[in-house]
Amino acid sequence: MSEAISGFLHHPAAPDVASLIRTTNDVQGKHKTMLDQDQIAAASRTLQNHWRAGTKLGDLDATHRPRDRAEGYAIQAMLEHSSAARLYGWKIAATSSAGQKHINVDGPMAGRILAETVIADGGTASMAGNEMRVAETEFAFRMHADLPPRPSPYTVPEVLDAVASLHPAIEIPDSRFADFVSAGAAQIIADNACAHLFVLGAPTTSNWRALDLVEEKPVIQLRGERFIGHGKNVLGDPQIALTWLANELRQLGIGLRAGQIVTTGTCHPPLPIQSGDVMEADFGVIGKVSVRFE
Repeated sequence: MSEAISGFLHHPAAPDVASLIRTTNDVQGKHKTMLDQDQIAAASRTLQNHWRAGTKLGDLDATHRPRDRAEGYAIQAMLEHSSAARLYGWKIAATSSAGQKHINVDGPMAGRILAETVIADGGTASMAGNEMRVAETEFAFRMHADLPPRPSPYTVPEVLDAVASLHPAIEIPDSRFADFVSAGAAQIIADNACAHLFVLGAPTTSNWRALDLVEEKPVIQLRGERFIGHGKNVLGDPQIALTWLANELRQLGIGLRAGQIVTTGTCHPPLPIQSGDVMEADFGVIGKVSVRFE
């Protein structure tokens, strides 16, 4: 199954996602009627259309609304067919209690970062169509080696051995759901875990492997105010969050690939933003990253 799912992500034809997800649930002992491929494709089209138009919806139609995480991820996977570029990387939503409270979920979830959503460090992020209107400072990693799907979980040291570099980053999330607080985890996952725009800072030149990222405290400047993030807010440790992502994908039969970025979730409660704002985040020896909002 792992080879089948990994293959469909890079094949130009529409994947038979539904059969793959049914297989997953059979293996896990879950025997129920799953969304079929047409229903998954319909849900994905609806979300993509709202994303492109900058509009919102209530809930997905009951005929193709995901009922669990597996169906949510199957819908999300179709997003890769909407991008002409290779997948840029992954985000983790809700790695902190503040992040979970923000979207009313009880644990982390993975989302895809598409290349066309990436903004240069110091660049400008459009606020058009963005109703969530928050920004998040994050620790991001670039991979130098693949972590393919396998039966056994990856350990933190194994995952860190596959990392090339550490970066400061800013994520600007949003949801296609007008009431994302009530949408539920399955629909939020289908909605690409609220992925929207992403800013990646330069790789650190410091020996980041010798740092205790748990105790790193980025300083955030926004509208003349100063905020302090904390590495421990990211699932206890950004490196643990990265390992969680590798294993979440592993269970879906998807591998992390060399060159991909993983941003690990906000180290400070999401900060409200508006047009004209500039956010600057100083991660100390790790580096700085900034973005303007218009």
